[in-house]
Amino acid sequence: MIYIAKQKIILTNIEPELNASSDDLAKIIIQRLGLMPRKENSTDKMHQVLIELYERAKIANREKHPTKAVMTVEEMGMYAGITRQTMYEYLKRWLEVDMITKMSYVLPDNSVIIGYKLNGPTLEHAFERARTKVHDHLNKTHSFILELQKIVKNEKISQKMTQNIQAQNIQQVQQQDKSEDRKDDIMQFAGEKNDES
Repeated sequence: MIYIAKQKIILTNIEPELNASSDDLAKIIIQRLGLMPRKENSTDKMHQVLIELYERAKIANREKHPTKAVMTVEEMGMYAGITRQTMYEYLKRWLEVDMITKMSYVLPDNSVIIGYKLNGPTLEHAFERARTKVHDHLNKTHSFILELQKIVKNEKISQKMTQNIQAQNIQQVQQQDKSEDRKDDIMQFAGEKNDES
């Protein structure tokens, strides 16, 4: 699983069964991208939103009418079998992985419709954007890893140099002490000789 702070992206490793239907495969995709509801006993129809977004994108491309690709939050909630407010909570995840994008348009009666559409003309294009988002995160993490290795290496070198300098200082102090002891011994020896004379 991958967790991204602030934008918590959770990727799961779930495989489809043989001969999976479009519903089954859509559920797997939603789960693998971490877009399924995380609460137990929540909706199991979130994949219907993905399928409907794809269907609308196809219609919009075919008819060259981009506003047909847009779904309002109310419509998304209806397909998912949840309330509008709950759908808003789930939308954050869809937006964080760049699977969908927010869009607004003005109707002929000057009313504004705000909704969401796939972040590309097809599911594959939308997925490529989500994939890029995760790759960018991993690439950034890779640069942090390289930096960490460099810092750890430099800290070790610095620590080793500090230890060497301390060892040299200790050695110098010990040598000075020895030479002072010798001087003292010589002076004492010279003093004894003078006393004998």
